Amino acid sequence: MTAHLAAMLLAMALDALLGWPRRLHALIGHPVGWLGALIALGDRSLNREGASFAVRRIAGLLLALAIIALAAGVGLALSQALTGGWFKVVMTGILVWPLLAVRSMHAHVANVAKPLGRGDMAEARYAVAMIVGRDPSQLDAAGIARAAAESLAENTSDGIIAPLFWGIIFGLPGIAAYKAINTMDSMIGYRTARYGAFGWAAARIDDLANIVPARLTGLLFALVSTRPARALSVMWRDAGQHRSPNAGWPESAFAGALDIRLSGPRIYADKVSDEPWLNGEARDPGAVDIDLGLILYRRAMMLAASVMALLAISGAVS
Repeated sequence: MTAHLAAMLLAMALDALLGWPRRLHALIGHPVGWLGALIALGDRSLNREGASFAVRRIAGLLLALAIIALAAGVGLALSQALTGGWFKVVMTGILVWPLLAVRSMHAHVANVAKPLGRGDMAEARYAVAMIVGRDPSQLDAAGIARAAAESLAENTSDGIIAPLFWGIIFGLPGIAAYKAINTMDSMIGYRTARYGAFGWAAARIDDLANIVPARLTGLLFALVSTRPARALSVMWRDAGQHRSPNAGWPESAFAGALDIRLSGPRIYADKVSDEPWLNGEARDPGAVDIDLGLILYRRAMMLAASVMALLAISGAVS
């Protein structure tokens, strides 16, 4: 596990410093894009609208298992091909690098805060549409700020802590499998007419994979906040009210840490989703709260990296 910790730390550092360079993306694309293309192909081939609910659910399950097995298998093959102590650690870290979202997460949310802070609603709505699924035209300033804060909180878990968690436990195969699971959920894990049956397995597997990471992320946010007791209290009280079994944990901790309310009613595809509030007695967030949230995010990343480094050092010494 010490080698896994060191590789994940290297990957985290590379992504925080460099992100995924545009030239590299133009040259080879991105692993999540490769996974997305495979999932889209499976969706077109197997998700037959004329098929029964049961048949579509089985087809979705088979696709999910096949994609996860393929991703884990490629990760395992690459891992076994790498030999030589620190060389393997370094190469694993480089391979894991594009599977994290440390820098891009910060950049996308900061892109919302800047125009919102100067009152440019059109630009703020455009920026928030890059990171959330709800209709940005229906969002006021508080709605935009809530959407950005919720995305930052939830995706810290999905895009960073969860991949690291599975990478530390199982190495490259673990993080590759997790990214396959999470990418499938983001593409087909919806309760819609097309995906209610076909995406059921992808959504349930993603729920299971995020049980521990989501709660760890909430704990991280609470520990690095200026009001840890309040963040923990709100998380414990409100996390279960969220429509997701996992997203409520980082989001409610984030809300308690910043003393803002999150979630609540929102619009998806012209339909009002009457969601309960997280930390509902608090005020609505604004642009300044997104900036404060980014500070909280950076502190959480530093704490996560510090804990990983201490575990790696203690493992190397013992």
